[in-house]
Amino acid sequence: MTGETHNSSNPSLSPGKKPLYESSTQFKSWRYSPEQLRQVRQTLNVAAVEAIRKTIEESEPGSSASLSFLQSNDELVLVKLYVTKIPQLCGHFRFPEEVEATAISYLKRFYLKNTVMDWHPKNVMLTALFLATKTTNNPISLDSYTSNIPKTSHSDVLDLEFLVAQSLNFEFAVWHAHRALWGLWLDLQSLPDITEALRPPQVYEIALKHVRASRFTDAELIYTPSQIALASLSLASPLLSEKWMDSKMPPGSVAAKSYRQSLECSSSAIGDMILRDAQPPDVETAREVDRCLKLCKNPEKVVGSKAYLARQAVEERRAEERRNKKARDVHKTIEGDDPFGCELVECSKGPHDMDEDD
Repeated sequence: MTGETHNSSNPSLSPGKKPLYESSTQFKSWRYSPEQLRQVRQTLNVAAVEAIRKTIEESEPGSSASLSFLQSNDELVLVKLYVTKIPQLCGHFRFPEEVEATAISYLKRFYLKNTVMDWHPKNVMLTALFLATKTTNNPISLDSYTSNIPKTSHSDVLDLEFLVAQSLNFEFAVWHAHRALWGLWLDLQSLPDITEALRPPQVYEIALKHVRASRFTDAELIYTPSQIALASLSLASPLLSEKWMDSKMPPGSVAAKSYRQSLECSSSAIGDMILRDAQPPDVETAREVDRCLKLCKNPEKVVGSKAYLARQAVEERRAEERRNKKARDVHKTIEGDDPFGCELVECSKGPHDMDEDD
């Protein structure tokens, strides 16, 4: 995990006091360094290509030689395209910001455990969004959801729901930068030297736009929500960002100075990331990746293919074996001892069983 944390090195915290965020599953399970992210995606991609090539060769020997498989960067282009679709759908359904941000996090996390060559981002995106409505307590009926999305059936959403939840390790809580930004804004309102003229409402709106833009980048997988919020505020108003840091880390302390330098460094890196990477992917590039995906998709996931039917047959056989074993176990239990235990028999004591006191 990345060492760039907004944590116990904060001199404003009491000694030994641990920030609540560090107890979250997000901090423990879903934070990486940029190099770790590249390695995770590359490893997934290589493993997927090897598995798919093997499956194709088993079905049609030699047929995989001419195939061009997706690279990890190609996969990222397609995932990012469908990340940008989530705000559009949320706007259509009028979902709150919490749903949008959570669904985007779910989609990103899913593809740190899976590959687009196994699971196309379109259906995963629809499932992630539907799941987010439930985990954020903003539920919508499946009928209302699917009927408002063209060419979408119940199975398109439900078939992947368990897989998505499992890929998230059933860790559904997400800490978001837009909430941290609101906390910073409330802090600024309480500072005596920050007048309303210095903090006009449009500054907050601009900062919020940067927070939203950060969702199209890897920022939330590398940095903490508070770091992203501060970087977004700094992009909107460097002065207010400085004032906030002055209030939290007064000059004079060596620890405070060191921590502030670290915070300014991470804030600058996040700002650069937002300005550089937050643009939607080129549509034609994404289309080309999608066309290539149709040729190199895992045949075991293509309904009706030989590999798909063979896999289904294996899974059916295994399921039948489990059912038969269960039936044998039940039959053995019934034929043997009483499944509810032996009957209780009250035994009377004979004369020879009596104690001397009796």
